[in-house]
Amino acid sequence: MKSSYTGIKRILMAFTYSWKGLVAVFKTEAAFRQDLAVFILGTFFCLYLPLSGIERAILFFSLLLILLMELVNSAIEVVIDRISPDYHPLSGRAKDIGSLLVLMAFINAIVVWILVLI
Repeated sequence: MKSSYTGIKRILMAFTYSWKGLVAVFKTEAAFRQDLAVFILGTFFCLYLPLSGIERAILFFSLLLILLMELVNSAIEVVIDRISPDYHPLSGRAKDIGSLLVLMAFINAIVVWILVLI
């Protein structure tokens, strides 16, 4: 469904849609709330470590990547469930791949944090 808005109104509406998406994912996805808690705790933790700005940014973005992949995974799951609540091998594969995105982001964050902190 294409938006009928143009110019600054389109940009403002995009923020509105993004806010609605954030509220929806926060209300409906426990995994997102858990990942958000990891992100907030990790961010506060890296702010108190004696690190350079670049090191802090690297740690911060490794945690942000987890949230981004969780959002992609949640979007995949919603679309699959919208298409059909019935099990289908391709639907299962799409959901598994979305889950893999999140796992790889966590592994990435763990490796990044280990390398930066040692």
